[in-house]
Amino acid sequence: MTQAVNIRVLFFGAARDAVEANELELAVEEPATVQSAFQSLKTRFSTLERFGRSLLFAVNQEYATQDTQLKENDELAVFPPVSGGSSCDYRCPQDFFELTTEVIDVGAVARRVVLPECGATVTLDGYAREWTKGKRTLYLVYEAYDAMALTEMERLGAEAHKQFEIAHIGIVHRTGRIDIGETSAVISVSAPHRHAAFQACEWAIKELKRTVPIWKKEIFEGGESWVEDPRLST
Repeated sequence: MTQAVNIRVLFFGAARDAVEANELELAVEEPATVQSAFQSLKTRFSTLERFGRSLLFAVNQEYATQDTQLKENDELAVFPPVSGGSSCDYRCPQDFFELTTEVIDVGAVARRVVLPECGATVTLDGYAREWTKGKRTLYLVYEAYDAMALTEMERLGAEAHKQFEIAHIGIVHRTGRIDIGETSAVISVSAPHRHAAFQACEWAIKELKRTVPIWKKEIFEGGESWVEDPRLST
């Protein structure tokens, strides 16, 4: 008799909209893989076909491939493109990586990485803009795969320490509704010299958009849409 592996499936961003569900339980025949689980999901939800091969997967909050094996009670996440991800083993105890639904105090975040041995702090304040490609945006909604997003932020911070001569890095990203002009993300980097702080801050925002599972929906006059290309995010 064929046995089945029972898993929990989470959906994010446009993938969640396509299946009209945040999560569900799924039984996958052994040997169970991400590929066989996703095939079962496509049979159940034909709306997933429109994504082609662009959807990404994570198993137990780690990026996974189609060949990744699934075990009993595993958590499979299905989400739109957030490519990349790298493993690092360095973690500065003064660094911080946070998600919040509250209004972000940019100045307070910046001061958290100011230390006596540093000569410069560079802070990026990403906020919601009103106009994008001729469309007037009313507000934004950010959604995150919380646990994995925090893990990826920590990896990003560790890699920043390896690549640049910095002292500390902090990242705070807001989720939920963001009104025009409100801050969605702050990255603050301190370093003995300003050049390294500038370099690391610019690198960090690019990597955050590329690897951290956070998605943005734009609500504009006449409709709404997910911004599925991370490079277009605020």
